[in-house]
Amino acid sequence: MSTLDAKKIEEAESWLEQTASAANEYAKAGMYFKAASAYRSAKCFDKSKDCFLKAIDCYENNKSWFHAAKSYEQIILLAKETDQLPEVEDYANRACCLYQQHGSPEAAAAALDKAAKMTESKHPELALGFYKRALAVVSIAESTHQAAEFASKVSRILVRLKKYEEAGKALKKEISLNLQTKSFGQVGRLVVALILVQLTLQDFSDAKKSFKKWGGRCDPQEVNTLQNLLQAFDDEDAELAAKMLASPFIRHMDVEYALLSKDVPLPQGSGRMAKNGGDNAGN
Repeated sequence: MSTLDAKKIEEAESWLEQTASAANEYAKAGMYFKAASAYRSAKCFDKSKDCFLKAIDCYENNKSWFHAAKSYEQIILLAKETDQLPEVEDYANRACCLYQQHGSPEAAAAALDKAAKMTESKHPELALGFYKRALAVVSIAESTHQAAEFASKVSRILVRLKKYEEAGKALKKEISLNLQTKSFGQVGRLVVALILVQLTLQDFSDAKKSFKKWGGRCDPQEVNTLQNLLQAFDDEDAELAAKMLASPFIRHMDVEYALLSKDVPLPQGSGRMAKNGGDNAGN
């Protein structure tokens, strides 16, 4: 153990001794919090977590919901440092509830967003749950711009997880939110993404309906791409479909949708679909 670690442990123990004479629950919570921080600096993570939980109990006894939520966020950081990411779910949801109880929906959504970013790489299903809840929180608060941002994250993770039915519904919601905020520049690409999802589901009829409903919100390049793509499926022209799916415009979309374009089954005649050759299409 280093000299610094030893000093931090001594500092933590000193704060713990003082809790016995704390004037009230709020003061005691602060002492537990400082002890937890000192233990964390000394890499005594279990003791740190235990002290943060004791601080939370005291904050809750004092109805200091905001500070209790902040302490849960510290435990979330501990989970990251100790590679215990599955533990993040429970603590992030508790923090969210406390922030909402305090009347701070922005802080609740921010806590969920941080938890999602922390888990997205290794545990995308967990991150999806956090983004969905964040979307619900900001929707209740009627923050439409924030809702559109979280809706985008939900849509992209659903596509990455190949949950295409749900992704289609999520993209429609995202389109609606962007129309509400008059973010028309975003809508066209979302329409392209939605149609890619619908074609992946082999639902050509819905793809045509989506273009008819929202195609007017697309810019000329998007319209041209979608018209040619849908015409290729209507004519059962696999070569043209593959060419459009491999077009630079589609391949430069958000990575989830660019990758999705390689998975869209190609028309093969008689209503059948063939496997998309991806980058080999048209070569």
